[in-house]
Amino acid sequence: MKRGTWAVAATVLVLGGLQGCAAEERPGTDPGVGEPTVASRCSGGVSGRSLRESLVSVDRIARQRHPGVFTGLSADEGDRAADVYRVPSAAFDSDVCAAAGKGVTVRLHDTDVSRRELDDLAERIGADMHRWDGTFQLREVGVDERGWVNVGVDDPEAAEKAVLGEFGAEHIRVVRAGQASAD
Repeated sequence: MKRGTWAVAATVLVLGGLQGCAAEERPGTDPGVGEPTVASRCSGGVSGRSLRESLVSVDRIARQRHPGVFTGLSADEGDRAADVYRVPSAAFDSDVCAAAGKGVTVRLHDTDVSRRELDDLAERIGADMHRWDGTFQLREVGVDERGWVNVGVDDPEAAEKAVLGEFGAEHIRVVRAGQASAD
């Protein structure tokens, strides 16, 4: 099964609907934008906890106990693994590994930004939604669990200089996004 980002309904809501998923170009899939490497891994030990239940538990613990270091998570169903992105923290790693189910691999990826900081950045960019009218269409703004904000636009070339000039290049990926539809 192809690796994909999924989560149970509660996690999707908590992760802000994964707004960036509709982008036609996904950062981390082309050689120019690197996927954060696995810094360490551990195996869960809670008997009877599925991958789905592990994700919910890890997400809850990460947000409640470690909001200053937690960036996000995704699932790899084929490998029965949870990819967890965080600012390095031994206490975080210990809590997350302890929350995962037996047989679930937790792959810990280093980032340099918390989810809270990414949410704040996404909110600031989204608040300027119509500022760019006439130059390009800002179609979506969403946090990527890997440590950046996807800014989906109709014309990435026109948008990149303007958006990065206004908000800085750190933690922002400008991507092409299709027109929203009711489908």
